Amino acid sequence: MNITKEQIDELNAVVKVAISKDDYQEKVDQILKDYRKQANIPGFRKGQVPMGLIKKQYGKAVLVDEVNKLLQDNLNKYLTEEKLDVLGNPLPKQQDDFDWDNENLDFEFELGLAPSFEVKVKTKKAITQYKIVADKKMIDEQVDRIQKQYGKLVSKTEIGKQDEITGTFVNEAEEIEHKTTIELDKIKSKKAIDALVGQKVGESVALKTKGLFKEDYLLSSALGIDREKAEKLNIEVTFIIDEINEREPAVLDQELFDKLFGKDNVKSEKELRERIKEDSEKQFEQQSDQKLLNDVTEKLIEDTKFELPSEFLKKWIQVSGENPLTDDEASEEFEKSEKGLRYQLIEGKIIKENDLQVQFDELKEFAKGFIKSQMAQYGHLDPQEEELENVASRVMSNQDEVKRLSEQLMSQKLLDLFKEKANLKVKEVTYEDFVKEAYS
Repeated sequence: MNITKEQIDELNAVVKVAISKDDYQEKVDQILKDYRKQANIPGFRKGQVPMGLIKKQYGKAVLVDEVNKLLQDNLNKYLTEEKLDVLGNPLPKQQDDFDWDNENLDFEFELGLAPSFEVKVKTKKAITQYKIVADKKMIDEQVDRIQKQYGKLVSKTEIGKQDEITGTFVNEAEEIEHKTTIELDKIKSKKAIDALVGQKVGESVALKTKGLFKEDYLLSSALGIDREKAEKLNIEVTFIIDEINEREPAVLDQELFDKLFGKDNVKSEKELRERIKEDSEKQFEQQSDQKLLNDVTEKLIEDTKFELPSEFLKKWIQVSGENPLTDDEASEEFEKSEKGLRYQLIEGKIIKENDLQVQFDELKEFAKGFIKSQMAQYGHLDPQEEELENVASRVMSNQDEVKRLSEQLMSQKLLDLFKEKANLKVKEVTYEDFVKEAYS
């Protein structure tokens, strides 16, 4: 067997594979002998079928199968040994006059080659790294929320502006009859608030659904309908009042602090506020990190210029899916995937040049940290090391989970690298301003 490469240009090449009879004949003959031993053909005893008949029936199929195996194994080996960085997979060139009866068989494969380029992580223009701070307004709101959540309900006979009302929304035409509890301070419509305030248990109020709540998503849960239907709804519903309660805020005392954070971990309102600020800013860090990762990615794609073997990739896309695509469909798919492919190449170069690797031991520790944070969400704040080890071992036995965690850990390594080497400018913002700037 002889394999040679013809370089078309920097991004395209053709590999030629010449296979002679000596490369495949011995294997083909052995397979046909095995077929003969097992063949059941009417008129012949098992194992006594003439070899000529076996070759006539199975010879071409066996030959094609063995040659294709040879091609696949040796082509992959050649690409590895020659250290050819290819995009997609080699594409066999169409040969209209190909004849499988020839003893010597010649094949050609098109290759799309990865481009050569440089990546500068330290971009000329600085990228904003947001540091989100919990301001006094946010902390005050969180303290109020805690006091409400852990406060007690005091029954009332008449609705006031800060009360919680349990009742049933009814509209026969839309088949709505749903019991729920609403908080008056979450009602947006001034007409609705005026209609409700002063009403008593057992009375009914007609309310318009459009613009009823400050947050649109509250309407679907209040009416017991799906969100899509709620978004289009503009009707009048009857609200039948069953119960009126005022929520008396919880006292900020040691009993409440212990309930929230464990015994004696927080001992005053000042410490509570400090803890809320610290915990909130830790959560914000995940969002600002994700924003930074996205922004650095976009900037690197924008600044790192290189050509791709576009025509080859369109051909490859055309034939590599479950169903063949037309030329136009393949071009459209290429345009959709081009940006992602560019970043894959950029990321791969950054990983290689900075020797970023995911080791098994650190992946396991990363998995344990992830498991610990998941447990904390369900109130299990202090798991034993043995428990974490057992859960992590189960997770690491699942290849899909290992792949997902490896990708997350590599993203973290890239983020750490960007924080160290990229041209960043730190900007302190409140969460409200971050949302406006980051997602406007």
